[in-house]
Amino acid sequence: MTEFAERMVVRQPAPLPDKLPIPCVDAHAHLELIEDSSDNAPTIDEVVAQSISVGINRIVQVGYNADQSKWGVNLAEKYPGKILAAVAIHPNEAPIISDLEGDLKIIEELATHPRVRAIGETGLDFFRTQPELQEKQRYSFKRHIEIAKKYGKALVIHDRDAHDAVLDVLDEVGAPKITVFHCFSGDARMAEKCIEKGYYLSFSGTVTFKNAPALRDAALITPKHLLLAETDSPFLCPAPHRGALNTPAQTAAVIQFLAELRQEPITDLISAINQNVEKIFGEF
Repeated sequence: MTEFAERMVVRQPAPLPDKLPIPCVDAHAHLELIEDSSDNAPTIDEVVAQSISVGINRIVQVGYNADQSKWGVNLAEKYPGKILAAVAIHPNEAPIISDLEGDLKIIEELATHPRVRAIGETGLDFFRTQPELQEKQRYSFKRHIEIAKKYGKALVIHDRDAHDAVLDVLDEVGAPKITVFHCFSGDARMAEKCIEKGYYLSFSGTVTFKNAPALRDAALITPKHLLLAETDSPFLCPAPHRGALNTPAQTAAVIQFLAELRQEPITDLISAINQNVEKIFGEF
């Protein structure tokens, strides 16, 4: 059982948010985990249709191990114009899988596929990975960076309790031209460091949580040309439905929250996010 599967519990999907005035993108989702969450979970067709109904008409399906990354590529092939793929071995998976080199080879092969536009999610996670396994995690992260640079793909980073270490690795080996901090979890100080480097910051439902004032401070100072919105579904459903099954439709709620927080016209914010998505991932 993968680290992701162990985190899944049976939950009901959150109610759909209000529809956005113009369409936008969920920059990070795990659609197979939604469909597999329970016998009554929505199908992927239903998830996509519900997302479109509230103005989220494109989704980036993100990989966390070799087999699931293959699945994501196949899904992106089936949904042209709607779904693109990112492929990787998650930092919590990398230290414990039996054949890391073999799986990294699969990720590199998948990186050549035209529907794969990013290498991710990769990075460092010191919350779940014991200290004795963290060096293997760093090795995997560096290999993913190499693959992203070799094939001209964006890099999608998972960073949990490892802010300085992630930045150190990027400085050590050189970040790809396009680097995205998925589900950004740092404070304004961390955001400033990323902004200085030109890294994109993607905000999820966590920015709406009552216990995340530092994260909101970071969202306030992130320039529009470096900002993304995502769900990380099926995890991290935004307030007031925290704990519910998250789906890409909830990206609309995240965007609405960010527009109110930043006191910006929502159409301006969506337009900026769409431009960023096109720069990072290209056409769907």
